Amino acid sequence: MKPYLLLLALLCTTFLFSQSKTQEKITISGKIIEADSNIPLEYATVSFTNAQGEIVNGGITNTKGKYAIKVPPGVYTVKYEFISYETKEIPNKQLTQDTTLPTVSLAINTEGLDEVVIRAETTEVQVRLDKKIYNIGKDLTTSGATVSDALNNVPSVNVDVEGAISLRGNDNVRILINGKPSAIAGFGSTDALRQLPAEAIEKVEVITSPSARYDAQGTAGILNIILKKEKTLGLNGSISTNIGHPTSSNVSGNINLRTDKFNIFNTTGVRYRDAPGNAYFNNQYFPTTFTDPETGEEVTTDPRFDRVIEDRLYERQDKGFNTNLGMEYFLTERSSITASGFLRLGDDEDLTTNNARKFSNGSLDETTVRKEREIEEDRTYQLSLNYENKFNDEGHKLTADFQYENDKEEERSFITENRILPSPLSFPSEDIVNNETQKEYLAQADYVLPIGENAQFEAGYRGTFENEVTDYILKQEQENGAFVRNDTLSNIFDYTENVNAVYTQYGNKFGKFSFLLGLRLENTQLKGEIQSNLDEDAFSETLGVDIDTDFDKNYLGLFPTVNLIYELAERENITLGYNRRINRPRGWFINPFPSRSSVTNVFQGNPDLDPAYASAFDLGYLKRWKKLTLTSSIYYQYETDSFERIQEQTGQVINGVNVVRTIPINLSTNERYGFELGLLYNPAKWLRLNGSFNYYNFKSDGSFNGIDYGTENNSWFARGSAKVSLPWKIDWQTNGFYRGPRNNAQTESDGIVFVSLAFSKDIMDDNGTIGLNVSDLLNSRKRNSLTVTDSFISESEFQWRERSVNLSFTYRFNQKKQRGRPDRSRDNGDEEGGFEG
Repeated sequence: MKPYLLLLALLCTTFLFSQSKTQEKITISGKIIEADSNIPLEYATVSFTNAQGEIVNGGITNTKGKYAIKVPPGVYTVKYEFISYETKEIPNKQLTQDTTLPTVSLAINTEGLDEVVIRAETTEVQVRLDKKIYNIGKDLTTSGATVSDALNNVPSVNVDVEGAISLRGNDNVRILINGKPSAIAGFGSTDALRQLPAEAIEKVEVITSPSARYDAQGTAGILNIILKKEKTLGLNGSISTNIGHPTSSNVSGNINLRTDKFNIFNTTGVRYRDAPGNAYFNNQYFPTTFTDPETGEEVTTDPRFDRVIEDRLYERQDKGFNTNLGMEYFLTERSSITASGFLRLGDDEDLTTNNARKFSNGSLDETTVRKEREIEEDRTYQLSLNYENKFNDEGHKLTADFQYENDKEEERSFITENRILPSPLSFPSEDIVNNETQKEYLAQADYVLPIGENAQFEAGYRGTFENEVTDYILKQEQENGAFVRNDTLSNIFDYTENVNAVYTQYGNKFGKFSFLLGLRLENTQLKGEIQSNLDEDAFSETLGVDIDTDFDKNYLGLFPTVNLIYELAERENITLGYNRRINRPRGWFINPFPSRSSVTNVFQGNPDLDPAYASAFDLGYLKRWKKLTLTSSIYYQYETDSFERIQEQTGQVINGVNVVRTIPINLSTNERYGFELGLLYNPAKWLRLNGSFNYYNFKSDGSFNGIDYGTENNSWFARGSAKVSLPWKIDWQTNGFYRGPRNNAQTESDGIVFVSLAFSKDIMDDNGTIGLNVSDLLNSRKRNSLTVTDSFISESEFQWRERSVNLSFTYRFNQKKQRGRPDRSRDNGDEEGGFEG
């Protein structure tokens, strides 16, 4: 019996072993590319169907067009799909072991092109480990508009009435162009973004949890604007013209010549725009007693006028020219060098008329008219050189960048003030010349090394070296009519900011879990030298602040980053990010010499400002359905030595009115938390909806000159967009925005609502487009605020630009309409930020 038992045991063992082998899964991998360009297709779908017609398993390709899917051994039909592309199948494929299938190329499905174009006209979102990417579609409301206007349609972003950009309610946001600081975006100012046409944008990356590759500047995060760059072979381009009311016009064009060895590209624009605005101020002043910092004695100021009402009218004429010319030369199939030059010329003329009524004890005592005519000439150029070497198709590469910018601005202001009542009188006029010269060098090198199928190592260096010289000359009219230089306030401020940084980061993916860990080391040098006739003691007496007129500060900091993502399902994931950031004060925040919007209202920088540091956490969730995409985040930030601009009286009285100073200070802490929600919904081919909501709580704690400036603020903003496709190739789009009330330690601001409306029609076999849009349809984009202090109360209304109407025409030659797929061509800027899970 024993031989039979042994044989039976052997058969059972063999059977069980074969069953366990059957249950084991094998890995099937491969790659999908686009047929025309050989560019990898991201998010293409791969599925395995057995002989019974059941889908056993499936997955999607990564950013390199690759897939790796586990299935039990067997015979399958392998199906490859991507929206707007023809489907391919490999029938009856026997798979018994780990196998790498041949690369599959998918071609455009021309029969479904109409649907593809519709998808391209919506704003879509992609989620990476450290950012959200908004592919800006055919947003009609930005036709004839600027980059600054277009950013106001991006979720999480807000552009206020003066053009200041904030992210989740925090205005300390870093603006990059194609992943690098640039003269195109401006240095410490967003004015340049008002001069670049919105049509130049390809996509916007909202980076609320930046990886270690990025500069640590910007406690709110980073907005990386990726500009369009045509990749198709041959000669192609487009030209756009716009006219509008209030009077505006511009012509911009881009042309691209691409061969197998080089790519030449140019974008050029000429603009003219009137930008009328207005403001209203109702200021009430009280007698104030304060302690003189020099003598220690109590001083009481009792202004002659206890109430001043100002009506301001802004007349602005902006004229400019900008051009960007470059060439990319392909040294080999894997390496290229790109050289480009950018030039911007600006010639602006502004007239501000301030009609003031001054009261004493409720009676009108005096009326004055103050006019400030400002002429500004701006000359900016930038030279860039980029080298890229791709060692293989797996992502192993080395890039090096060098960039030089030079910006010269000359502002000349002539200020006159006349009394109308009770009797005509001319006050001394002022002639102000402010020359700013700014130079910046950037050197950067980045190395990327893939490790295996999913891991990636990165390391790099970035150095930015910036010098800004401000030459401020103030001449005042004397009794004999001659203008004499005021040596007390005239000065030269030489400011240098040097930042050297090295970083390393590592990312990997295990099944549905991906992570990216990074560490950045930065050394910051802030150096300033003030040339004036005032010594440090005179500063304290004249300007009311103790400062070091010659300072050199160094800060060394470590900035870790952690970004995690977990795929709950094919179209659903959660993300978690942590990062530490820095906010360095810009030159105008440090320059102690006052700049005057009026004789009695001055802004004064603070040389004692130190950088602020912030730690931030972000928890995100994304879910995609067939017609709906949901994005959401919960975030928290804690900042030390945060900046706050406060207002206080200086003790000076000019023309019977107390002088009020605005000065930035370091508060002790700044704490904010909030959540945001975004929806993209396409219920039908003719209707596309887009909405977002952001709520935040802001709390600060700190004091200055014995006054507590701590405050707590709750606010929110929401935006919505609806686009309807009408017959005869006409599109209609409406955008709405509302920002809720908010406050800081001294000022309460009312909510703001504005609506934009636009229509467009394709003509000339879809090569041309006519557009009409109305910005701020209700003429309601105004900032109303109330400032309350112990010494004065100020009620104000400010409108930067009134409602505008714009008519545009765009003609394209040899350009295909943008299709609804991600752009994966070389040097599209999307690789900035590193590993993608």
